[in-house]
Amino acid sequence: MSAASTRSGDDANAQVAAYLHQHESKGLLRFITCGSVDDGKSTLIGRLLHDTKLLLDDQVSALEADSRKHGTQNGEIDFALLVDGLAAEREQGITIDVAYRFFGTDKRKFIVADCPGHEQYTRNMATGASTADLAVVLVDARKGLLTQTRRHSYIVSLLGIRRVLLAVNKMDLVGYDQGVFDAIAGDYRALAAQLGIDQVECIPLSALRGDNMIGRSPAMPWYAGPALLEHLETVDVGAAEVGADFRMPVQWVCRPNQDFRGFAGTVVAGAVAPGDEVVVLPGGRRSRVARVVTADGDLTAAGEGQAITLTLADEVDASRGDVIAAAANPLEVADQFAVHLLWMGDERLLPGRPYLLKIGARTVGASVTEIKHKVDVNTQEFLAAKHLELNEVAYCNLHLDQPVAFAPYAANRALGGFILIDRQSNATVAAGTLDFALRRAGNIHWQHLDVDQATRAAIKHQQPRCLWFTGLSGAGKSTIANLVEKKLLAMGRHTYLLDGDNVRHGLNKDLGFTDEDRVENIRRVAEVARLMTDAGLVVLVSFISPFRAEREMARALFPPGEFLEVHVDTSLAEAERRDVKGLYAKARRGELRNFTGIDSPYEAPEAPELHLDTAIADPASLADEVVRALGLD
Repeated sequence: MSAASTRSGDDANAQVAAYLHQHESKGLLRFITCGSVDDGKSTLIGRLLHDTKLLLDDQVSALEADSRKHGTQNGEIDFALLVDGLAAEREQGITIDVAYRFFGTDKRKFIVADCPGHEQYTRNMATGASTADLAVVLVDARKGLLTQTRRHSYIVSLLGIRRVLLAVNKMDLVGYDQGVFDAIAGDYRALAAQLGIDQVECIPLSALRGDNMIGRSPAMPWYAGPALLEHLETVDVGAAEVGADFRMPVQWVCRPNQDFRGFAGTVVAGAVAPGDEVVVLPGGRRSRVARVVTADGDLTAAGEGQAITLTLADEVDASRGDVIAAAANPLEVADQFAVHLLWMGDERLLPGRPYLLKIGARTVGASVTEIKHKVDVNTQEFLAAKHLELNEVAYCNLHLDQPVAFAPYAANRALGGFILIDRQSNATVAAGTLDFALRRAGNIHWQHLDVDQATRAAIKHQQPRCLWFTGLSGAGKSTIANLVEKKLLAMGRHTYLLDGDNVRHGLNKDLGFTDEDRVENIRRVAEVARLMTDAGLVVLVSFISPFRAEREMARALFPPGEFLEVHVDTSLAEAERRDVKGLYAKARRGELRNFTGIDSPYEAPEAPELHLDTAIADPASLADEVVRALGLD
């Protein structure tokens, strides 16, 4: 091989290496497209991919074929089909799920999330926005700002996105009228100011025709700003905060052998190096970093965004969900918060109902204790609310069953963002952001008492229990519970009976029979029953308690084996026949609203400890069965 050939090969290798280095060192912009349905979000992304020459020949051929089969452009290329990947999306011409696409130019790499516009898929939009640096909000020039535009913009603000590109699309359908654009841009800037979004760039364009997409369009000579791609390539998305304190949520405790114990996670703020003093939260144990380990070997330091494993100088108690932080300025720890909440569940949110909260890698029990207000997404007006429906947003107080380390969402997304999970279905029902810890969360501490439950139970010579009788009105709960208590007293046991009607004359006399009040009714009674078992008593609770979630919330207050769910079962027809109070008749006539079994549901227990069928046994026999189940005789 000649020297010239060798030099030519070396030059080619150097060029490839230089290109790869340039590509690796380019910055990354994560952005979303959002707005109302049919504003052209998928078309915009498809046109962007097409015009930046990022499609392979076979992709272009497939797009042309799909456009003839599924397209909405009379046989011409339908760019939306590049990102509408689901069959249902193509058939209906809408976006359902969030579609992620990666592309790059010579100046920057991009990850774009194409979010659905339909109101029923707002939860999917929130998912896409949770990791974005910028939002491209599309508006149809013919329609202006719509409800979904305002809702998506509110969520963009809620999730901490402070940079918005307003794309006024379909300008070709309004004759490229500058007045139309100026009016929409003015309306949106006013909305953005209300929402606290301080960086808004407004661009008139036609995604379908390519106007102002890659370069400036001659169809709109009155517009002097950047084209869409130019803005995306040059917008400043900010760098990691210099001097921020170190924080790393523990995702996994790595113990491959008895000689190595490390804590794996991703650094979400600051930097860490061997020798740094750290604290493990919420426990509070301090130690020093021994090693910063990665798959490629130990590091002398690691910064934000890096996945690492830390080993510590001391054997500290740390597990998945804990946060390792700089000891000089640790995170706050609390169990009660003021939060912003987007409700995404099909069933309404009821204060007091138990959920699971996932923040980072930590999962704890949670309930909304109070809805301070919900927000009208059109006017940003605060409205009173006792519950939340699908896609509503609100400001709430939240209580956790154990403290967590956190940072306000405005300071750190990873340490201040959370989701709520339904305990029954495991479905995600809400997304939220922590605003601040409630003052009482830090001022109230558990007081140690020398006399405990075991001591109180020992002098009574019995094991404390909670017998929770549930069933329809008229099923026989109070009758059986009353007989059980009499039998237990005859055996010398110490008991107390909490009956639904009796409690509503005192402790719960301020509550009605709405779903919200029913949840609070059971929450209070469950807490009272827990205190009574702590006193060493056998407590009998006779309440309709129609919702499984609240009965599970009550069960969770007691240690295993102490709570027995007793389903007093009878048919609705039989319960109505026994109706000595005439309540079912009033409910049938519409004189009694929210009556269980008529216009409010009863969710029967799925696996109760005892199932009492009143259709095949008399109350005395069923009471004997309950006593036998306690194992006291």
